[in-house]
Amino acid sequence: MEAQTKKLMCDLPAHNSVPAKYVLPFQNRPRDQELLDDLSVALPVIDLQAAVGEGRPQVVRKIMEAGKEFGFFQVINHGLGEDVIQGFREAAGQFFGLPEEEKLQYYFDDQSKPFRVVSGHITSYNNTNDMRYWHDCLKIWCYPVDKLMHQWPSQPEIFRESLAKYSTAVHELGRRLLRMIAEGLGFDDHDFFEGDLTGGDTPMNVFYYPPCPDPSLTMGVRPHCDRYILTVLSQGGVGGLQAKYRGRWIRVQPIHNAFVINFGLQMEIVTNGLFASVEYRVVTNMVKERMSVAAFIRPSTDSRIGPAPGVMNGPPKFRDFTWDEYTKAYEATLGNREAMLDFFKL
Repeated sequence: MEAQTKKLMCDLPAHNSVPAKYVLPFQNRPRDQELLDDLSVALPVIDLQAAVGEGRPQVVRKIMEAGKEFGFFQVINHGLGEDVIQGFREAAGQFFGLPEEEKLQYYFDDQSKPFRVVSGHITSYNNTNDMRYWHDCLKIWCYPVDKLMHQWPSQPEIFRESLAKYSTAVHELGRRLLRMIAEGLGFDDHDFFEGDLTGGDTPMNVFYYPPCPDPSLTMGVRPHCDRYILTVLSQGGVGGLQAKYRGRWIRVQPIHNAFVINFGLQMEIVTNGLFASVEYRVVTNMVKERMSVAAFIRPSTDSRIGPAPGVMNGPPKFRDFTWDEYTKAYEATLGNREAMLDFFKL
């Protein structure tokens, strides 16, 4: 198969220049002047081991402060073993390294497929001639494991077992964090987020970003907010993730085996604006490939979403809505925070 007919970036030889379909309009390209250079501003790093015992109130307070100020934070000593984290990262890397024909049997546009591989998500949901971003992506329905495991690839051999261990552990980490958030919100029921608000099957995106010959012309992922309640991200050892803070972008520094946690638009609405949902983007680099693994804690599709009763943040700022209504609005706005919040404001 000739290089120009290949569908996945991981199967292409190294580029000497950025192909035209990846070159973004000037106003959409990353620019150094958009970065906040103040090194004193960084995402909080929260040690979850301190939450065992008497230190729990302090950890809950730090999570609440991070959610209000940044909408993002990193967690360390979270209880997931390095073997679980690196085991799945290795398996995902092996998948991207499979022969092209093995990967392309999962190359679908159909979003209902439980496992698929895509490349360079287009900049519009309805225009297939639109420009693309610099990545390949595995899109996986990863939890509940018992329901979904049989639909995952059997190759590489370690893939199913390592994904099952990883997704189970990450889901439990998400639930643990949500219990602490419910506690910080003052809810008597620390399991407030159980049930419909987090009862949907868990999707996962595994992004592969090859080295880019000119990072000033393109991006790995466009600026957007996540749509769900909570995202748990393993970004690995190569930087590229940037979060928006007071109108500028800050680099999210990699920390070995840490997880980046960010609140999605639904969390901002459920907490009546107490927590921020924050836009982020991914920039490329010329030297190193990068891989990130994001799991999304999401509501069930028959749920109604709106400000939680009892959130002490003034009168309701948003109306209730259905899952279908929310999904259509997200796709229409491409995850733009201001447009989404305006859509549901009272």
